[in-house]
Amino acid sequence: MAKVTSPWKSYLVDFLAFGLKEAASCSFAGLFFVTLFLSHKIPLGSFPRYDFLFLVAVSLQLVLVLTKLETWDELKAICIFHVLGLALEIFKTHPSIGSWTYPEPGYLKVMGVPLYSGFMYAAVASYMIQAWRFFKLKVDHYPNRFLALSVAIGIYLNFFTHHFWYDLRLPLIFLTFLIFRSTDVSFTPYKRRYRMPLLLSFILIGFFIWLAENIATFYGAWKYPNQLGAWSKVHIGKWNSWSLLAIMTFVIVTNLKHIKNTISHSSLRKYFIMDDQADFVT
Repeated sequence: MAKVTSPWKSYLVDFLAFGLKEAASCSFAGLFFVTLFLSHKIPLGSFPRYDFLFLVAVSLQLVLVLTKLETWDELKAICIFHVLGLALEIFKTHPSIGSWTYPEPGYLKVMGVPLYSGFMYAAVASYMIQAWRFFKLKVDHYPNRFLALSVAIGIYLNFFTHHFWYDLRLPLIFLTFLIFRSTDVSFTPYKRRYRMPLLLSFILIGFFIWLAENIATFYGAWKYPNQLGAWSKVHIGKWNSWSLLAIMTFVIVTNLKHIKNTISHSSLRKYFIMDDQADFVT
């Protein structure tokens, strides 16, 4: 007679597997934030802490690639997000905007912004790319690609334009809800397949990034104007900003995967993202 497996045991195995895969997906982000914490403890002498963080971030990426925890194609995608993040950082820290500052010295800076800062945006992309592979993600009822990409571009541009024009955050949130309201994502922690609304995943990712931001600012990764005298909690309103960033990142990653699959047999294949050839979006 076949042994009957308790459903609770099965769910527990899935829960543990979920935790392990989440940890693996956060390998770069987790190691980077550990480095951020330890950088206050390590005696660097006169060597700037910002430069140390940049060199560690680059080293971590190389280690992940060499150990095959990350592919060269995935690294190309992460570099794209590094550039997008760095451009946003340069704008936000400009004296005429002054959203936040990097008060510590450093040699590896561009217009006052340390180069390591772009890796904080790249960490979000790294997590999504790794999670997609580890959890064998499938997206059902994905909206029109042009519409989704237009919203993602609008989200990115609004981070710039709301300083001197209307803040379109609420309309963008409404549009996101409208076009993704029927979209689900399914994933496999171990053997069982689970499904959740894609919008819920954006909210959860935004929340955990907001928590990480509180930790990062506490240890001086950057400082908001209200944190220059003494640290204070990052405003809860940043949660929706990070959720919007997660949406933008997801749409760009999805489109890169679509491009890669579309041209997988062409001579241009090597220039695009993702090594695996599964059908990512259904």
